[in-house]
Amino acid sequence: MNHRHNGGVGPGFTEFVILVALIISLVALSIDTMLPALPEIATELGVVQINDSQYIISIFFAGMALGQMFFGPLSDSVGRRPSIMAGFFVFALGCLLSIVAADFDQMLLGRFLQGFGASGPRIVSIALVRDQYKGREMARVMSFVMTIFILVPVFAPAIGQLILTFASWHWIFVMFLGLVIVVVAWFWKRQPETLSADNRIKFSFARLALDIRAIARIRAALGYTLTMGFIFGAFIGYLSSSQQIFQQQYQLLNLFPLYFGILACSIGCASLLNARLVMRYGMRRLSRFALQSICVLSIPFFLFALFHSGHPNLYLLMLYLMVSFFFFGILFGNLNALAMEPLGHIAGLGSALVGSVSTLISVIFGVIVADAYDQTVLPLVAGFALLGLAGLLTMVWTEAGLDAEI
Repeated sequence: MNHRHNGGVGPGFTEFVILVALIISLVALSIDTMLPALPEIATELGVVQINDSQYIISIFFAGMALGQMFFGPLSDSVGRRPSIMAGFFVFALGCLLSIVAADFDQMLLGRFLQGFGASGPRIVSIALVRDQYKGREMARVMSFVMTIFILVPVFAPAIGQLILTFASWHWIFVMFLGLVIVVVAWFWKRQPETLSADNRIKFSFARLALDIRAIARIRAALGYTLTMGFIFGAFIGYLSSSQQIFQQQYQLLNLFPLYFGILACSIGCASLLNARLVMRYGMRRLSRFALQSICVLSIPFFLFALFHSGHPNLYLLMLYLMVSFFFFGILFGNLNALAMEPLGHIAGLGSALVGSVSTLISVIFGVIVADAYDQTVLPLVAGFALLGLAGLLTMVWTEAGLDAEI
C-alpha cells in the first residue's frame, strides 16, 4: 500500500512501518545500550552516590519531555520532514558533547540534548502515522512499529556490553552517530512530506496556548495521557534501576543483557499479539484488562518479596516481570492511540502534548521509584502496584464520560 503526498510516492506499508520503527528505536537504543556502561561512566566521571548514575537515563527522558513541546508545533508549521531532520541534528550534537564530556555535568547536558533531539523524530513520526491512518488501523500500525521498537532492547544492552569488551564507553556514542547518518539518508530519500502546505498552521504562542487549552478539555486525550504517564513512570523506574538490580543485587554481571533481553521479548510479543487483538476487542477493553492484571500481580508479589526481605528468588522475579511486561506491551501502543484518536485535526501538537505531558509525569515517578532503590526489589514492585492502580483509577474516570467503544 503506497501513499501519495505532495506528488511523491511514499514507501509501501512494510517499508513505512520499518522506517518509523527505526526512527522511534533511536530512543530505545539511546537508553538501553547505555545500561551496562553506567558503572564505568560513573567511575570515570567521579560520581559519588551510586544511585546518581541513574540520572544518565532519567535526564534523557526529561530532555524528551521538553523537546516534544517544541518539535510537535514546529512540525505542524513547517512540515514533518524538516522537523525530524532538525531533531536528528540536535541528537548528534548531544552525542558529540557526551563523547568529550570531562565531568558528570557535561555528560548530563549531552544526554539532555540527546533526549531533546530524539524527541523530534520520535514524536513527529507518530504524527506521520496519524496523517495517514485512523482509529484501529492506526493502532495496528503502531503495534507493528512498537514490536520492532521493542526488539531493540532485546539486543541493545548486549551491543553496549560488546562495545565495552573491546573499547571504552565513548564508542557507544560514536555508534549512535553512525546510526543517525544511515536513518537520515533513508528517511530523506524515501519518505515524502505527509502534511500539505494547505494544512500547515502558522506558529504562534497565542495559538499554541489556545490549542493546549482545547486539548486539555478533551476528556479522552487528557485521561489517557495521564494513564500513560503513570504506567511509563513504572517502566522508567525499572529501566533506571535494572542495571543495579541484575548486575549488583543478583550478581549477574555480564549476563545482565541476556536477562534484560528476555524481559524485552515479553513486551515485544505482547505488542505483536496486540496488533491482532485490537481489531477484535478494541483498545479500551484491552487496556483496562492489562491495567487490572498489573495491579492483581504486583500487590501479592510485593508481599511475597517483603517476606523474603526484598530479595525473592531470581527466577520467580523474572516470571513476575515477564508477565507484568506482557501487559505493559499491551498498554504502550493502545494508550497512545487512544489519547491521539480525537486529535487528528492537530496531530503534530496533539502528539507533542500527549508525549510531553505523559513523559514529564513518567520522569517524575520514574525517578522517585529508581531513587528509592535500596538493594531490594521492593521499591520497584511497589511502584508497579501503586502506579498501575493510579493508571487504572484514571482510566475509570476517563471512560466514565465516554460512550462509544473505540
